[in-house]
Amino acid sequence: MNVLLIDLSPFTEAVTPVSLGCVGAALAGSGHDVKVISIGQSSTVSLSGLQRRLEEFQPALVGFGTYQRNLPHIIALARLIKERLPRASIVLGGPQASLMPDEGLAALPDIDFLCRGEGEAVIEVVAEAVLSGDADHAVPGTTRRTSDGGILTGPSIEPARDLDRYPSPWLSGILDPAATSESIMLASRGCPHSCVFCYTPAAFDRRIRYSSIDRVLEEITYVAERGTGRLWFADPNFSFSEKRVIGILEGILSRNLEVEMWVETRADMLTPELIRLMKRAGVYLVAMGLESASPNVYPGLNKSLQPEEIREAVGLALNAGLDVELFSQFALPNEGLEDAISTLKFVKDCGVKIQGNSNAQQMQLYFGSEICGDSARYGVIPLRESFPPYLSMGTEFETRWMSKREIGEIKEAWRAESLDGGKRVVS
Repeated sequence: MNVLLIDLSPFTEAVTPVSLGCVGAALAGSGHDVKVISIGQSSTVSLSGLQRRLEEFQPALVGFGTYQRNLPHIIALARLIKERLPRASIVLGGPQASLMPDEGLAALPDIDFLCRGEGEAVIEVVAEAVLSGDADHAVPGTTRRTSDGGILTGPSIEPARDLDRYPSPWLSGILDPAATSESIMLASRGCPHSCVFCYTPAAFDRRIRYSSIDRVLEEITYVAERGTGRLWFADPNFSFSEKRVIGILEGILSRNLEVEMWVETRADMLTPELIRLMKRAGVYLVAMGLESASPNVYPGLNKSLQPEEIREAVGLALNAGLDVELFSQFALPNEGLEDAISTLKFVKDCGVKIQGNSNAQQMQLYFGSEICGDSARYGVIPLRESFPPYLSMGTEFETRWMSKREIGEIKEAWRAESLDGGKRVVS
């Protein structure tokens, strides 16, 4: 069966579609013919060119990686696909689809499936359902549309405990490291923490799972030898296991690999020794989550981190010659304008350049986060009476402590301090 997987980034440059690459590798391993394309704001892809590709390839299944920001564009493309290939099935995966309420699918007439579990496990069951032509039974790991327009949600699928059970998108040849200037990697999935603004705890059941050190080193070697050697690790917490991350970094050194790596971790998991090893192995930037430096705000976010721990980790990294990015947000629960300004001052006082991911952003409410699930309790006031069931509130809110005007003020304050005009490299 022909399968087309589309990563759509209408507001940024095209990036490595690593999640869809993982899905594509699983499908290719089962004998399907898979194509993965990544479309960004500067991609030279026209509607007529996409139509031509559809007609030439004739996919029976089309999948999208779905986010709040790209869903309106996906809806339009799904309509085009159904007009050209009415018998093709369309599946949405990714953060927006996995925790979207069932009513969301009912309001998306051109979508056939929502992926409710880990992509590699679910997509093979979806492919079997499409091949069988059976449109009237629940499919495990999905919410699906039936032939009479009904909506059925199947039982969940337990993900693999060992990520090595899934084929690598790089080693299988699904993704080409020479195609982009930076290769996005995944060495682990999930997070054991319970930050109230984050969707990850619900999506991964507060668990973290790993690929083996050998598998990660195989992928790094493959990508470094065929691409630019610039790697971005999308793990929520790259150094959660110190023993494991030391094994990866020492493996890079023993193989004499020339790489430049962006990694994200928690400040309380960095030590002087680990930072020095990161520098030697090719890490050029460490990103850490701050969110807020205000004592009125950060205790309620359930991060279990003190700003002074973050300040200390930033100092260690900068002194070792690494760049640092701090993720921060505004319009958080219990945050007034002065609280938000104190976070901006904290980032500057730490010596962190306000650019890339250090440009703060308004808290975004996505399906699955604790705040999104009980927004009134957290003082969130929607700016609209209702939202389509497939969209969460996003940034269309103010709070009991910060008005829409004040949210605009702090946004402009950050922009005024930004070295790149508020442009984010990674969001």
